[in-house]
Amino acid sequence: MRAVISVYRKEGVEKLAKALQRLGYEILSTGGTAKYLREHGIQTEEIAKVTGFPEILNGRVKTLHPVIHGGILYRDWIDKDREEIEELGIIPVDIVVVNLYPFEEMMKENLEEEELMEFIDIGGPSLIRAAAKNYFRVIVLVDPEDYGWVIDKLEKGELERKDRAYLAWKAFSHTAYYDSVISNALKRLFKIEEEGKELSLPMKLGTRLRYGENPHQRGILYHNPFEDIGIAKSQVLQGKEMSFNNYLDADSAVRIVLEFPNDPACVIVKHNNPCGVATGSDLKDAFLKARETDPESAFGGIVAFNNTVNKELAEELTSMFLEVVIAPAYEEEALEVLSKKKNLRVIKFLGMSYSYDIKKVSGGFLLQDEDRELYDTLQVVTERKPTEGEFNDLIFAWKVCKYVKSNAVVIARGGRSLGIGSGQVSRVDSLRCAIEKAVRHGFDLKGAVLASEAFFPFRDSIDIAAEAGITAVIQPGGSIRDDEVLSAANEHGMSMVFTKMRHFRH
Repeated sequence: MRAVISVYRKEGVEKLAKALQRLGYEILSTGGTAKYLREHGIQTEEIAKVTGFPEILNGRVKTLHPVIHGGILYRDWIDKDREEIEELGIIPVDIVVVNLYPFEEMMKENLEEEELMEFIDIGGPSLIRAAAKNYFRVIVLVDPEDYGWVIDKLEKGELERKDRAYLAWKAFSHTAYYDSVISNALKRLFKIEEEGKELSLPMKLGTRLRYGENPHQRGILYHNPFEDIGIAKSQVLQGKEMSFNNYLDADSAVRIVLEFPNDPACVIVKHNNPCGVATGSDLKDAFLKARETDPESAFGGIVAFNNTVNKELAEELTSMFLEVVIAPAYEEEALEVLSKKKNLRVIKFLGMSYSYDIKKVSGGFLLQDEDRELYDTLQVVTERKPTEGEFNDLIFAWKVCKYVKSNAVVIARGGRSLGIGSGQVSRVDSLRCAIEKAVRHGFDLKGAVLASEAFFPFRDSIDIAAEAGITAVIQPGGSIRDDEVLSAANEHGMSMVFTKMRHFRH
């Protein structure tokens, strides 16, 4: 019996090799691995001696030889295969143990193209794929976590075809991931803008979640190897395990709060929609203002900040039930206060990473660029121009509206949201909801501004906004009834700004 062992990461392979040797396997290996195994007292035959051909091209070609691949791909249930290997003197290989050059790690080292390309493994994937293809007879190991149970089953004579099939699946998954990382890295390295006919996105298991959006659904968090920051890579400092919905809400909250880099800002998200957003003199002030927008929805919400949480703010946060608190940093005293709420998830985020926005549909996937722009241009289209205060509030409201589910409207004043309408099937209904909520929570809307993420199809929303006391509006424009809408704004003495950019969000 023969085992081929060729590994870049050698930790633990000596225990595997010793166990295989005890079971009667002859160990074949490449130069570096052979040296390592001999140092650990394991008798090893170098592959170059078996093939009668030296390693060439500075190690680029070591295992690509018919003696090795013939031994792996040989089918013992086919007479012609048996005759061929006997005639050629090829000895079957029964076990293949391989892990690959660390391309994923090296792509982050800013190497020159020529250097990076040397970390693309050729022989390793060929060995893995050959062994996995012939799993009926051959055992393939690519994950050191499998060494122990495979040896245990081999020693007991209990390794079955289903075990080899499982290992073959892991092997093809491993090489598929490896090639996907290379493909995506080279796309970036070579600055290729077009999308190819085939697309593979690498994902690495992060966490198995308790469940998905609902308890009857499985939930899994996978990591993108090209994104070192973002919610998936955040640090959970305390509290219960993050849920599927927590990750979605946390991602939304951080995206919004990062729209306000210059002022202390707070965002409260509920069910993937902001229910309160504010800037303030400090983070506590911003939190209180954001909570006042809709204190009912803020209960059990996800709260994000754009700066360090201190003790005073932490005490305010623990005065109510919250699911998650997210910030880039925390004072030690603040963490002590937050720790009194044992179930409260406290997250330290390291920034936001941007890639594709991917949505699943039956039979396929929809990919689009992430919505990172704010506006194309700002054009005052009414007779009255906005005041400086109105203009600042319009930009604030526009930033928030970008993240509200359509149809979306945001009413704001003084760097804070007063009412948010989302998810209605008509824009005017969203506006009515936003006004009703604002009034119910005690806000006077005189002098407030309104943002709509898409154009107004009719003047009715403008009439309702004016009646509520709103004095300025920001929207993309582009409706066939823009003239009608502008006429209404001018009639009411309102100011209106077009952005020439829509932020529709399903």
